[in-house]
Amino acid sequence: MKLISGRVPWERTLPHFPVYPVLDGDITCDCLIVGGGMGGAMASYRLSSSGASTVLIDKYAVGKGSTCANTGLLQVTSDKSLTSCMNTFGADNGLLFYKLCRKAMEDILKLPGALDIDPHIIPRSSLLYASSSEDVAALKLEHEHLAAHGFDTEFWEENKIRAHYSFAKPAAIYSRGDAETNPFRMLHSLIHKAHASGVRVYEHTKARHFDFGTDGVTCYTEGGRIFANHVIFALGYETQEMKKDRGAELIYTYAIMTRPLKNLPRWHEQSLIWETARPYLYFRTTNDGRIIAGGKDEQLPDPGQREARVRSRSRRLLEELEALFPEIKGAAAEFAWGGVFGTSHDGLPFIGPHPEYPHCYFIEGYGGNGTVYSMIAAELLADTLAGISRPELELLSLTRTTRPSPSSPAVQA
Repeated sequence: MKLISGRVPWERTLPHFPVYPVLDGDITCDCLIVGGGMGGAMASYRLSSSGASTVLIDKYAVGKGSTCANTGLLQVTSDKSLTSCMNTFGADNGLLFYKLCRKAMEDILKLPGALDIDPHIIPRSSLLYASSSEDVAALKLEHEHLAAHGFDTEFWEENKIRAHYSFAKPAAIYSRGDAETNPFRMLHSLIHKAHASGVRVYEHTKARHFDFGTDGVTCYTEGGRIFANHVIFALGYETQEMKKDRGAELIYTYAIMTRPLKNLPRWHEQSLIWETARPYLYFRTTNDGRIIAGGKDEQLPDPGQREARVRSRSRRLLEELEALFPEIKGAAAEFAWGGVFGTSHDGLPFIGPHPEYPHCYFIEGYGGNGTVYSMIAAELLADTLAGISRPELELLSLTRTTRPSPSSPAVQA
């Protein structure tokens, strides 16, 4: 599956990234991780501290998949609001999901001090603005739910927004505890640290076939076999080529990164910015004075049309950015790209086992918060492999109902 079109910006920021060998021979391990994207990186890093013998393989070089298209916004809040989660899954389960995201963000913010390659994780606030006056009431209710459960948020009226930004919107939720990152550096820093801690990493090592036995899984590659007690599939959006999840959908999304600006516009705390409209636009800055804008999601275009769609959608994104910040009019996009993007119908990621794949677990961080979901998955699966029960996996199950009920029993975490 061709995941990305256009020109992405991240690889240039780490010109001498680590490389790993091709597997040659037979090996054994407690856990095999298939996929060197963000899900695999998080899992390998977490398992490296658990004592489990771990192997990570990727059919390409690590970090060459969807991570290159990641725009690096890391947030507690999800594409699906807390209010919607509580209405869909019940108050307790909806709140449980948001608490998992908050804990994951807290863990992510601790990473820079533990890694040897700077992942460029920078704490940021977030501004979620009402796209129209019709969204204000729902936004105010969302703030009330967040504040009632200890999330660090404020409700801003139009005048306060105008005082802190170059634009005015009917209302907004201003929140703390989020971050931005360079996803390419973050991924490489995680795998580099995992490798230094004993995880065996093999690039350009394609899994050609799996035998699922009573005691474990045998993975056949071109260069050898891997005998594993357990397998974590962290294939990202390519998972849908392996098996179809009923509640998953693949779409296409777009992003641009401007050339460095002499001066950033009036932009309070260089916060992450997004909106209530769906599909939504979002904006962030970079540590070298650029602006990233993303959105304009649509159904998957034919592969032959994607480069042209990147060009047309990037022009639209630049127009949206200039409309928000008129003082940057004339800014140019140095990078513009589009990528396959996975969503789930109920707004939650898919994490955990699947009955058709014994001894296996899946990380499918679908939605706009995939890096945070990968951290959640790494924690839940590492505990599970260590024999620690994590009932939260029931909420994120690959086989969960496509019609959740708010009256379903609460998961006892």
